[in-house]
Amino acid sequence: MSRIGKTPIDIPTGVTVTVGAGNLITVKGPKGELSRAVRPEVTVSIDGAVVNVTRSSDLPYHRAMHGLSRSLIANMVIGVTDGFKKELEINGVGYRAAKDGRKLVMNLGYSHQVIVEESDGITIDVPAPNKIIIGGIDKQAVGQFAADIRKKRPPEPYLGKGIKYADEVIRRKEGKTSTK
Repeated sequence: MSRIGKTPIDIPTGVTVTVGAGNLITVKGPKGELSRAVRPEVTVSIDGAVVNVTRSSDLPYHRAMHGLSRSLIANMVIGVTDGFKKELEINGVGYRAAKDGRKLVMNLGYSHQVIVEESDGITIDVPAPNKIIIGGIDKQAVGQFAADIRKKRPPEPYLGKGIKYADEVIRRKEGKTSTK
C-alpha cells in the first residue's frame, strides 16, 4: 500500500469537499474553489472531516495514480485554505522589476522591457526591485507561472546574473585564466 496514498486528508473547518460524477473532486474554501477529475482507477470517499483515497488493484499504474491523486487532492485543500507562493530574486546590475497595474515590468539587460500580465488566479507582488512573489491557490499554476518568468532570463553560472528562485543555489563556474 502506498504510504502517501493511504494517508487520510483532514478537511479544515470552512472547507467543503465534494465528489461529483466522473470522479470530479470540487474543493471550496475561503480563498476560492478548485476542481479536478481524478482517474477512474482511484476511488475517493469522504468520511466526516476526512477524505480517503483507495485504488482498485495493485497494478503498478494504479499504485502510481493512488499516491498522485491523494497528493493532488491534498494540495487543493491547502490551496483553498492557505494558498501557495513562489519567491524569485533578480540578480544583476540594472536588473529590476516593478508592478504596473496587473503587469509585471522587468528590465533584464535586453534592449527592451519584458512585460508579463497576471493571469487568472495568479497574483504578482514586488516588495523590492529585485524580488518577485507569485501567489495563488493552484500549486501547478503558481509553479508554472514562476517558471515562465524565470525563463525570461535564467541565471548564468559565471556571474550569477538572471532570475532565480529564492531557495535556488547557482553553481558558479570559474572564468578563463591565462597560462603565461
